[in-house]
Amino acid sequence: MNAQERERVVVSVGGSLIVPDQIDTDFLKNLRALILDKVQQGLSFVIIAGGGKVCRRYQEAADSIAPLSRTDLDWLGIHVTRLNAHLLRTIFADDAHPHVIKNPTADIDATEPIIIASGWQPGCSTDYDAVLMAKNIGARRLVNLSNIDYVYDDDPRKNKDAKKIEKISWSEFRKLIPETWDPGLNSPFDPVAAKEAEAIGLEVAIINGAHLDRFSNYLESNPFVGTVIS
Repeated sequence: MNAQERERVVVSVGGSLIVPDQIDTDFLKNLRALILDKVQQGLSFVIIAGGGKVCRRYQEAADSIAPLSRTDLDWLGIHVTRLNAHLLRTIFADDAHPHVIKNPTADIDATEPIIIASGWQPGCSTDYDAVLMAKNIGARRLVNLSNIDYVYDDDPRKNKDAKKIEKISWSEFRKLIPETWDPGLNSPFDPVAAKEAEAIGLEVAIINGAHLDRFSNYLESNPFVGTVIS
């Protein structure tokens, strides 16, 4: 089965899963095993690496020494995602496209079942990059592996009565988040990316990447812990 005949799933992997403090080799081993198993079952993947804490540390360090533009801070973060993406491409080397994709809107000539991508340009979150990638390759499902179990109707860290949401429409989800994106925004999914995902009819699953069995269950259409936005 070649890549064109497989269902294509876009996976956004939060940088704090890849490098929570040091590189999490256990997470990467488990992610690699799961992805390769699903490839054997007939899926193909585009995996987009985030920057996470390392990104913020570089940005904070640079900003503490000299005043930097928002563009320069963004580029620091983008290059962190590219380093993380190269790490992922290396561990999938035998099955992945040999080049990290940096522009999610460019034509992708790949026959491999795994493609690795990174951040693109200033002003774009990796959520938005992932949605653009899904649109580009015709994917109908996008999995956002992060550090939260669910989308909630309020911030559960501030409101102990916040209710978890297992399934929600894009129109209702967008009422829960700001209308505009800011690099420091704390939102389960970027508002600009959410608007584009709604426009193309993309299903997005928000799943805690620390529990990869939940990711596996979602891919197999089994019950799982997480939130589906569609």
